[in-house]
Amino acid sequence: MDTTSRAAKIPSLHQTEINWDNLDKTKLYVVGAGMFSGVTVALYPVSVVKTRMQVASGDAMRRNALATFKNILKMDGVPGLYRGFATVIIGAVPTRIIFLTALETTKAASLKLVEPFKLSEPVRAAFANGLAGLSASTCSQAIFVPIDVISQKLMVQGYSGNARYKGGLDVARKVIKADGIRGLYRGFGLSVMTYAPSSAVWWASYGSSQRIIWSALGHLHDKEEAPSQLKLVGVQASGGVFAGAVTSFVTTPIDTIKTRLQVMDNENKPKAREVVKRLIAEDGWKGLYRGLGPRFFSSSAWGTSMIVCYEYLSMFRLPLSNVHMHM
Repeated sequence: MDTTSRAAKIPSLHQTEINWDNLDKTKLYVVGAGMFSGVTVALYPVSVVKTRMQVASGDAMRRNALATFKNILKMDGVPGLYRGFATVIIGAVPTRIIFLTALETTKAASLKLVEPFKLSEPVRAAFANGLAGLSASTCSQAIFVPIDVISQKLMVQGYSGNARYKGGLDVARKVIKADGIRGLYRGFGLSVMTYAPSSAVWWASYGSSQRIIWSALGHLHDKEEAPSQLKLVGVQASGGVFAGAVTSFVTTPIDTIKTRLQVMDNENKPKAREVVKRLIAEDGWKGLYRGLGPRFFSSSAWGTSMIVCYEYLSMFRLPLSNVHMHM
């Protein structure tokens, strides 16, 4: 009897796919906002370290991630690791709501779109997840880019010759005064080029690697036997680490260029091509991969944490009487 009740609580692999129509949206957004905010608190210092490494000049260029981390603690203490955090956390909730909504609606539509082509599970998952990630990231950039510009200026204030500010509102006021509203969208094109492909690559890598792992474990086509909760989380975490590795390697150069453009003073507005030339002149081609270590860690840890939280949130389904279950 105990075995039966336990099996009833754990969904089969076929049921672990999130169906947007069946989700309780209110619980998804309310609980999700809290969970994702917690993940942001834990991983925010990694973003600060990465950003500092990407804009470093002079002797600071020779510091690795650990040395940069120690330097921040030495100069500013723990608060230095959370510069710009208030701005990010305020914008995180609407950004996540837009992201999750676009992600799931696009994924559901994409899966239906490729159904007639009889593609393999990994290919189908890569296409649907990749397109969903691309769509979700593109839609959320309208809110994310101004937050990114403000938070990054706060992260590097007083560092390598960058200006100091009294807070997020002070940054926004000075940027708008100098450059208008468009100043808050500096690097928008590069942000879309960074985060949209990054999101597409992450979700495509995650979706396909998860299918490959399940296939290797003999669960892919098993619609009856449920994998244990531990195995489920283990596969999700492995897929998240793999996706983080692929994503960070592919998108770090664009992210480095974007970050440099966004934190530069309004009086000094180089083009992306000039930033690339300067990076290569300072540090060779490896200059484009500054902050690769922290970005890989952040992408893997954030992605894995997010996906485990996200799969947990998928348990908030509407009662069966309220929906038509898609099987």
